[in-house]
Amino acid sequence: MDKHVGFGSVSSTDGTLVVPPEVRRELGLDNPDTVVEFVVREGEVVLLPRVAVHPNDVWFWEEGQQRAEREADEELAAGEVNPPMTGAEFLSHLEEVTGEKLGEGQ
Repeated sequence: MDKHVGFGSVSSTDGTLVVPPEVRRELGLDNPDTVVEFVVREGEVVLLPRVAVHPNDVWFWEEGQQRAEREADEELAAGEVNPPMTGAEFLSHLEEVTGEKLGEGQ
């Protein structure tokens, strides 16, 4: 359902769009770093708030990583987790997996 909350404006010099304060508060757009997607739909402009992802974090949102995260969440929920290993246990595990002897100082 549409809700009319007022008018914004576009700066004639640089095209900056001014969003009414009521809209910014309701949609959480008060943060100056907020990202908004512009969609043109049947002659109207629709603004969609979006969460910006830092370029260093893009890998986390790729489908394969998200699938692995969901699997890990399911394992945690089912209690299918191993207790944390000590440093010595971890090195022993690595030796088993790699078949290499990991001595001290390496």
